[in-house]
Amino acid sequence: MGKTVAEKIFDAHRIDRPQEGIEVLSIDAVFCHEITTPIAINDLVSRGKDRVFDNTKIKAVIDHVTPAKDSKTAEQGKTIREWAKRQNIKDFFDIGKNGVCHAIFPEHGFARPGYTIIMGDSHTCTHGAFCAFAAGVGTTDLEVGILKGVCAFKSPETIKINITGKLQSGVFAKDVILEVIRQLTTNGATDCVIEFTGEVVDAMSMESRLTLSNMAVEAGATSGICYPDMTTVEYLWPFIQDEFKTKEEALASYKQWLPDADATYKKVMNIDVTNLEPLATFGYKPDQVKTIKELEGTRLDQIYIGSCTNGRIEDLRVAAKVLEGNKLSPDVRGILAPATPKVYSQALAEGIIKIFMDAGFCVTNPTCGACLGMSNGVLASGEVCAATTNRNFNGRMGKGGTIHLMSPASAAASAIAGKITNSKLYKG
Repeated sequence: MGKTVAEKIFDAHRIDRPQEGIEVLSIDAVFCHEITTPIAINDLVSRGKDRVFDNTKIKAVIDHVTPAKDSKTAEQGKTIREWAKRQNIKDFFDIGKNGVCHAIFPEHGFARPGYTIIMGDSHTCTHGAFCAFAAGVGTTDLEVGILKGVCAFKSPETIKINITGKLQSGVFAKDVILEVIRQLTTNGATDCVIEFTGEVVDAMSMESRLTLSNMAVEAGATSGICYPDMTTVEYLWPFIQDEFKTKEEALASYKQWLPDADATYKKVMNIDVTNLEPLATFGYKPDQVKTIKELEGTRLDQIYIGSCTNGRIEDLRVAAKVLEGNKLSPDVRGILAPATPKVYSQALAEGIIKIFMDAGFCVTNPTCGACLGMSNGVLASGEVCAATTNRNFNGRMGKGGTIHLMSPASAAASAIAGKITNSKLYKG
C-alpha cells in the first residue's frame, strides 16, 4: 500500500510504537522561543536535567516581545538567553538579530524536506512548506525533545487538498488559505496532516507556501505540507550546496518524500480558485470568511501588517505597491512589523520602508508583537483591526478587540480607505 508524505517521514524517524496509534519519532530540529521554552527550561533545571540532546539541532529566538516590555518579559528573555549560553546553543537569535521564529528559521535553512520539527508554538506547522513534518507541542513534549531529541505523536491521517485553476490579479496565498479553512472549518483537519498540492501551489513562491502551511493549524491540522520541487531547492540552495553536486541531484533526493500514487487519504478535496475573490474573516473564528466585497465599508481603527503569516518581503512589496503615493486615512493608524532583520533591510534598500512611512505607518522592529496582543499595537476594547496575521479569536489582539484577517494587499487598501475595501490590484 502506498504512503503519504507524513507516513514516509514517520517511517524514517520511528524509534518506537509503544501502543497502537502512538509513534515515537527522532527529531531533526527543536525550535524554541522566549514565551513557552522558559517554562520547560525551569522545570528541567528543577529536576536536575539541565542539558540538551544536541546543541546544533536546537534553534532559539526571542521574538514574541522584543525588546522586553516589562519585568516579566525581561525575565523570560533572561531565562532563554542564559540557557542558550549554558548549553552553547549554536543558533540563538537575541535582540538585534532576532525575528519572528517561523520567518527567521526558514531564512536560515533550518527546515528541510523529510525533517521532523517541534516547537512550543501552534504555528510550527509553517515549516511544512518545505515538506517537513513540523508540529506545535506542549511543555512536556518540548522538554523531552530538548532533553532526548524524541517526541511521541499519533499515527497520522492525511487530507489532500488539490488547489487548481489560476489566481486572479490581486488574489494571494492568504486568500487561498482562508478559502481552504472556510471549506474545511476550524476542526475539519483535527489530528490530521494536510498535503497542499495542485498547479496553484506549484506556481507559488516559498513565501506563499509558508503562508499556506502557517494557517493549516487554523483548520485543526497538526502540520501543513507542500511538496518539494525546484522552488524548494532554489530557496535552500545556499544552505545545501555542500551536500549535493547540483540542484537536480538535490531535487532527486528530496523527491523520496513525495506521496505514492496509491497513498490512502482520509479525504481529498479539490478547490478551483479561478474565480476566487479577495477574502477576509469576520466574527471570531478563522473559518468565518466572506469576500472583501461583502465586508466593504466595515469600519476600522488599525491596520497591522506583519507576523509569521504575512510579514515577509513578498508581502511588504505587495502592500507597498498598493500604498505608494497614498496616505493612511485619518480614521485609522497603521503598523508595519517586518518579520526579520533581513526583511527589514531588504525593505529599506528597496524603498519600501519609506513608502510605508510616507503613507503614515509606524514601522516597528521584527516581533510577533500585536499578533497575539502582547506588545506594539494591542487593541483597546471595541477597536477593530485589519490584520495580515493568522487568528481572529475574541480578544486575540487585545481584550474586547476585533480582527479581520486578510492579505497584505487588502490590508493596505483598507488603510487608505479607512474601512475594509478591495485593493486596486484586484481586477475581478
